Amino acid sequence: MSTIENAAKRGVTPFRYDTVGSFLRPQVLKDARSKFQNDEISADELKKIEDEEIIKLVEKQKLVGLKAVTDGEFRRSWWHLDFMWGLDGVEKAIVEHGYLFQGIETRAETARLTGKISSSNHPFVAHFEFLKQVTGDNVVARQTIPAPAQFLAELLRAENKVSTDANYSSIDELVTDIASAYNTAIRALYDAGCRSVQLDDCTWGMLCDKNYWEARQQEGIDISGQAKLFALVNQQAIADLPSDLVITKHVCRGNYHSNWASSGGYEPIADELFGIDNIDGYYLEFDTERAGDFTPLKSLKDQQVVLGLVSSKIGALEEKQDIIDRIKEAAQYVDINHICLSPQCGFASTEEGNIITEEEQWKKLAFIKEIADEIWK
Repeated sequence: MSTIENAAKRGVTPFRYDTVGSFLRPQVLKDARSKFQNDEISADELKKIEDEEIIKLVEKQKLVGLKAVTDGEFRRSWWHLDFMWGLDGVEKAIVEHGYLFQGIETRAETARLTGKISSSNHPFVAHFEFLKQVTGDNVVARQTIPAPAQFLAELLRAENKVSTDANYSSIDELVTDIASAYNTAIRALYDAGCRSVQLDDCTWGMLCDKNYWEARQQEGIDISGQAKLFALVNQQAIADLPSDLVITKHVCRGNYHSNWASSGGYEPIADELFGIDNIDGYYLEFDTERAGDFTPLKSLKDQQVVLGLVSSKIGALEEKQDIIDRIKEAAQYVDINHICLSPQCGFASTEEGNIITEEEQWKKLAFIKEIADEIWK
């Protein structure tokens, strides 16, 4: 394995210093969303404020040195559900309980089927067109969407099983339609100028959790089979896409208001996760011991791994030497020039955001760039 002295800069996405995608919502945007929900402003008035805040955000990302930028997910309430609601045959639904995190429960919303799944005119395409327009040509405009496996997992929740079974008689048919709808949506993004798509996928983080694993086994579900199923739907969704479209995957263990959901290293799912075809890079959570050690990185193919060593959950900066030492440790398992650096997750996976300040958010990204510039010269 190469040493850190061989480290070189990288000119394509994922970049040596990077971010996962979501940013803290400015108060003016939170206020506008609240007013819209209370019928105090129109959809057009909300969009105008979203547009203004996204323009400011793009400039801030450029200012901090990012080479790939997003719209911060400023038009979304959730990192995942909003995309699912934009697919045909899917509706927003209220359930009895939200997602459970350590010591906290989220809003109780889900995506539920009303018919067969497809993608005819996904709203995210127009969202990307705006981002591409304001980004310009100097940096990459990246689109983040929840992974197909995440959508499949949502539809297999106990609360959604009745509607899923009513529309699909077999898991094979369900997987085929999910993959087809995603492939169509991604191609539409490509046609709008997108060349970098990030699939956010917490399903793998949950499969890493021993307690979750044992609970699912008690329900008669084979975790190995589940991992194969998740890999299959992801792989089918990104099959036969244009060769100049970079596809990356982000895996974490939950990120809601600075709380986490699952724990455990990547060992149980490494072969399936890293065996998915056409994934150019993996953004992996590694900011705490809950993610295990770097040994599973040996299962990577010819892919980049973006180490999420800097926490987006807390405002305090990590010790620089600690991060550098951990990068050196990871380089024992994967070539230093296949390693990049980022936060372990976004700063606001939902509109609530993590318990940090905007100033701390930008300091984290500047810190990541500073470290990357020292290592990859």
